[in-house]
Amino acid sequence: MPLLSIQASKKVETTVRLEESTAKRVDQYAHFAKASADDVVNQALEYVFTKDKDFQQYLTQHQGGETPAALRIKKPAATIASKNNGAGNGATNGAIPHAVGSK
Repeated sequence: MPLLSIQASKKVETTVRLEESTAKRVDQYAHFAKASADDVVNQALEYVFTKDKDFQQYLTQHQGGETPAALRIKKPAATIASKNNGAGNGATNGAIPHAVGSK
C-alpha cells in the first residue's frame, strides 16, 4: 500500500530539475500508486512540509514575510498573449519566478 495518499487537484505548471535516479523513482512510485508523476511529487512535498517540525516553526516565525522566488512557474499562454497585447514576435519561455515556501 502506498505511503502517500494521492488526490488530484488544481495545478500550476512549473519547471524543476531532478537527479536522474530521483526522476526514475518518481516514475516507479507513480506506477506503484497508480497516479501521475505530478501528483506523486506534489504529495511527497506536502508530506515533507507537514512533517518537518523546523519548517513548521519557520513558517510560524515568518508569516507574511517575503520569500525570495526560487520556483519557476509558467504562465498560461493566454495570460502571456494578453500581457503582450499581441505585440512582438511572441518569443518567450513563459517562465516567471514565484515563491512557494523556502529553501
